[in-house]
Amino acid sequence: MTSKGAQFGGWLDDFEEHLSVELGRSPNTVEAYLGDLKTYGDWLAKHGHSPLTATPNVIRAYLSYRGQDWCPTCRTTLDRTEAKGGLCVRCASTVRAGASQRSVARGLSALRGFYKYCVASNRLQDDPTELVNAKAAARRLPKSLSRREIEDILCQPDTKKPAGVRDRAMLEVAYGSGLRVTELISLRLTDLEFEEGFIRCRGKGGKERLVPLGKQAQKWVVKYMEQGRPVHSRRHNEPALFLTQQGSSMTRQRFGQCVKRYAASAGIEAAKVSPHVFRHSFATHLLEGDADLRAVQAMLGHVHISTTEIYTHVDRKRLRRVYDRYHPRA
Repeated sequence: MTSKGAQFGGWLDDFEEHLSVELGRSPNTVEAYLGDLKTYGDWLAKHGHSPLTATPNVIRAYLSYRGQDWCPTCRTTLDRTEAKGGLCVRCASTVRAGASQRSVARGLSALRGFYKYCVASNRLQDDPTELVNAKAAARRLPKSLSRREIEDILCQPDTKKPAGVRDRAMLEVAYGSGLRVTELISLRLTDLEFEEGFIRCRGKGGKERLVPLGKQAQKWVVKYMEQGRPVHSRRHNEPALFLTQQGSSMTRQRFGQCVKRYAASAGIEAAKVSPHVFRHSFATHLLEGDADLRAVQAMLGHVHISTTEIYTHVDRKRLRRVYDRYHPRA
């Protein structure tokens, strides 16, 4: 490793501490930022550049590279004319799709944060990202499932088995509360406040909020507490609510696998379903039922109302279909 490479590595370690300790960013956010920055550092090293001396033009070239398709056989980037139907026109190998516009925007956000930190801590004099203008990240409409699809997935776990009862309870809570997957797996026994019909969760930045939970979800959590959790618990004082069969706290990856497995068994394309789709469906179905936008914002834990408003666009699509179908002059 070159001296500049070692220096960059040291600065990344300091930046990681800055993100987690000083700014209080979540572990997932820190991991994503560091991953983007390491990818950036690797690309620069391959092209004879250093993060410590990178210019705006170099950063633009990197962002352009991130968005391009890549052929692993030819080991080169491809434009649209060279990648048709997901195959390289040169060698017919499967093409690795370039990063989405949203991912590229997140990568630039990581670079901005890093260089801003370097200038503020007197490591660098200038921030090269100040002169880089990225296209606004496309604000894609969140994917959601229909009520029927949700019901079909909820019915898939084998509730004659402890793991099945746990999975049914987790799916019910995911759809019944709109929690982020990290919030869901982080629930503790002490977070249940069923007398009032709420659960307590810790969102981004460690902020706590109370979220209503319906009777169906409560019923399955109680059933899991009686029939599932005692079978999996290995420690008397284990605080986590949802446990694996080995007695450890459920992980994001394992729950994600469960969701996809149950979607597939319900006849729904697994690639389109993730734990976060349950959160999107929760918000979409509330707004379809004329729920107050501010109330949905509070339940989702969104800091800005504009984040919640994206779900109104999904509902508008439904209203447009109704209008087109029934209005005589549509």
